[in-house]
Amino acid sequence: MNTSIEVLFTPAEFAALAQRDLSETACVVFDILRATSSMVTALAHGAQAVVPVATIPEALAWKERDPDVLLAGERDGLRIGAALTGGVEFDLGNSPREFVPERVRGRTIVMTTTNGTRALQACRPAAHVWVGAFLNLSAVVEALRHVQPRHLLVVCGGTIERAAFEDALAAGALCEAVWELYREGEVLDSVLLALEAWCRHANDVAAGLGSGRNGRRLLARPELRDDVSFCAMRDRYAFAPTLDADAIVRRLK
Repeated sequence: MNTSIEVLFTPAEFAALAQRDLSETACVVFDILRATSSMVTALAHGAQAVVPVATIPEALAWKERDPDVLLAGERDGLRIGAALTGGVEFDLGNSPREFVPERVRGRTIVMTTTNGTRALQACRPAAHVWVGAFLNLSAVVEALRHVQPRHLLVVCGGTIERAAFEDALAAGALCEAVWELYREGEVLDSVLLALEAWCRHANDVAAGLGSGRNGRRLLARPELRDDVSFCAMRDRYAFAPTLDADAIVRRLK
């Protein structure tokens, strides 16, 4: 069986997925700092589901239909406030440390972020979509080994419209872990770039995350700096959330 593995680094690349046949493709989406790390943490702490939406108006429309949902998200790294919504303060930002059990247990969270939620939406036509982070990397690898999809697409959320170094590191870590499944097939050069980045920082993930633009920005803010070390933790959670047919992220086990 012919296989392929590819990494997409920027929003322009994942926006183009609408033109591709993804019926035999599995996608793993990484937005390490911080959307996918926050989603995984929320579900680990008992959230019922996370609904990724691209825009603030979409999130507000969900809240209007169902007042019990929690609104979460960021613009420019900060929690969405009344100035951006016309008066509604979001319940949560995009720090995984906010998604504690007493806030999220049993709740559905509607989340909009600059890039991560857009990346998940772009992957909807794929046969499988997993939400990945360093926090659950081994669980994602286990899911891939179980399904063994013919084509694997590793989708990096990026930052604004550009690549994000921390997502490239996670992509490289994943590609290394599943290398034996895809090395005999088509391996695109983007995979080699991600692997090179990962090999340089595999022994100190937190330093790697902190060296990129997003990491430096978070480290410069005292209230957010601990997000970098949190998101660098490997395998804190042993499950791989999936995006279902209704475009909702759930924990299946």
